[in-house]
Amino acid sequence: EVQLQASGGGEVQPGGSLRLSCAASGFAFSDYTMSWFRQAPGEKPEWVSSIGRAGGTGIYADSVKGRFTTSRDNAKNTLYLQMDSLKPEDTAVYYCTRQSDFGSRGQGTQVTVSS
Repeated sequence: EVQLQASGGGEVQPGGSLRLSCAASGFAFSDYTMSWFRQAPGEKPEWVSSIGRAGGTGIYADSVKGRFTTSRDNAKNTLYLQMDSLKPEDTAVYYCTRQSDFGSRGQGTQVTVSS
Protein backbone atom coordinates (compact mmCIF):
# COMPACT_ATOMS: atom_id res chain seq x y z
CA GLU A 1 0.00 0.00 0.00
CA VAL A 2 1.36 3.38 -1.00
CA GLN A 3 1.66 5.70 1.97
CA LEU A 4 2.77 9.32 1.98
CA GLN A 5 2.76 11.16 5.29
CA ALA A 6 3.72 14.81 5.47
CA SER A 7 4.83 16.41 8.72
CA GLY A 8 6.59 19.47 10.06
CA GLY A 9 3.89 22.06 9.60
CA GLY A 10 2.91 24.63 12.18
CA GLU A 11 2.22 28.29 12.77
CA VAL A 12 4.89 30.86 12.04
CA GLN A 13 5.12 34.62 11.63
CA PRO A 14 5.66 36.21 8.23
CA GLY A 15 9.31 35.96 7.28
CA GLY A 16 9.76 32.75 9.23
CA SER A 17 10.84 29.30 8.08
CA LEU A 18 9.59 25.74 8.27
CA ARG A 19 10.93 22.45 6.99
CA LEU A 20 8.40 19.88 5.90
CA SER A 21 9.12 16.17 5.59
CA CYS A 22 7.26 13.45 3.76
CA ALA A 23 7.80 9.82 4.70
CA ALA A 24 7.09 7.44 1.84
CA SER A 25 6.44 3.71 1.97
CA GLY A 26 4.86 0.92 -0.05
CA PHE A 27 6.64 1.68 -3.32
CA ALA A 28 10.13 2.12 -4.79
CA PHE A 29 10.65 5.75 -3.76
CA SER A 30 13.80 6.26 -5.79
CA ASP A 31 11.97 5.28 -9.00
CA TYR A 32 9.61 8.25 -8.84
CA THR A 33 9.71 11.97 -9.36
CA MET A 34 8.08 13.47 -6.27
CA SER A 35 6.09 16.65 -5.85
CA TRP A 36 4.62 19.00 -3.29
CA PHE A 37 1.14 20.50 -3.59
CA ARG A 38 -0.77 22.79 -1.29
CA GLN A 39 -4.43 23.57 -0.84
CA ALA A 40 -5.86 26.56 0.94
CA PRO A 41 -9.44 26.49 2.29
CA GLY A 42 -11.95 26.85 -0.53
CA GLU A 43 -9.23 26.82 -3.18
CA LYS A 44 -8.12 24.32 -5.79
CA PRO A 45 -4.90 22.42 -5.17
CA GLU A 46 -1.77 24.30 -6.27
CA TRP A 47 1.37 22.55 -7.48
CA VAL A 48 4.38 23.85 -5.53
CA SER A 49 7.45 21.92 -6.66
CA SER A 50 8.82 18.69 -8.09
CA ILE A 51 12.15 16.91 -7.89
CA GLY A 52 13.58 14.18 -10.08
CA ARG A 53 14.33 10.61 -9.05
CA ALA A 54 17.97 11.26 -8.24
CA GLY A 55 17.36 14.58 -6.52
CA GLY A 56 19.30 17.65 -7.56
CA THR A 57 17.67 20.90 -8.58
CA GLY A 58 13.91 21.00 -8.27
CA ILE A 59 11.39 22.99 -10.24
CA TYR A 60 9.07 25.47 -8.58
CA ALA A 61 5.90 27.44 -9.01
CA ASP A 62 6.54 31.14 -9.56
CA SER A 63 4.75 31.87 -6.28
CA VAL A 64 7.46 30.10 -4.25
CA LYS A 65 10.54 30.33 -6.48
CA GLY A 66 13.56 31.64 -4.57
CA ARG A 67 11.93 30.98 -1.18
CA PHE A 68 11.28 27.22 -1.15
CA THR A 69 13.75 24.39 -1.73
CA THR A 70 12.84 20.77 -2.25
CA SER A 71 15.18 17.87 -1.66
CA ARG A 72 15.07 14.15 -1.06
CA ASP A 73 16.95 11.37 0.70
CA ASN A 74 16.39 8.14 -1.20
CA ALA A 75 18.14 6.11 1.49
CA LYS A 76 15.49 7.29 3.97
CA ASN A 77 12.55 7.32 1.53
CA THR A 78 11.93 10.90 2.56
CA LEU A 79 11.07 14.08 0.67
CA TYR A 80 11.68 17.54 2.13
CA LEU A 81 10.48 21.09 1.55
CA GLN A 82 12.47 23.93 3.11
CA MET A 83 10.27 27.01 3.24
CA ASP A 84 11.88 30.37 3.95
CA SER A 85 10.59 33.95 3.91
CA LEU A 86 7.09 32.65 4.48
CA LYS A 87 4.14 34.86 3.59
CA PRO A 88 0.51 34.76 4.78
CA GLU A 89 -0.50 33.56 1.32
CA ASP A 90 1.57 30.41 1.90
CA THR A 91 -1.03 29.30 4.46
CA ALA A 92 -2.42 25.94 3.31
CA VAL A 93 -2.37 22.22 3.89
CA TYR A 94 0.75 20.83 2.21
CA TYR A 95 0.83 17.39 0.61
CA CYS A 96 3.49 15.28 -1.05
CA THR A 97 2.63 13.20 -4.08
CA ARG A 98 4.13 10.65 -6.42
CA GLN A 99 5.03 12.38 -9.68
CA SER A 100 2.44 15.15 -10.14
CA ASP A 101 -0.57 13.05 -9.24
CA PHE A 102 -2.54 14.93 -6.59
CA GLY A 103 -4.72 11.86 -6.20
CA SER A 104 -1.76 9.96 -4.74
CA ARG A 105 -1.46 12.31 -1.75
CA GLY A 106 -1.60 11.00 1.75
CA GLN A 107 -1.88 12.87 5.00
CA GLY A 108 -1.07 16.54 4.68
CA THR A 109 0.39 19.00 7.16
CA GLN A 110 -1.05 22.40 8.00
CA VAL A 111 1.10 25.49 7.53
CA THR A 112 -0.22 28.75 8.93
CA VAL A 113 1.63 32.03 8.40
CA SER A 114 0.19 34.76 10.57
CA SER A 115 1.28 37.64 12.73
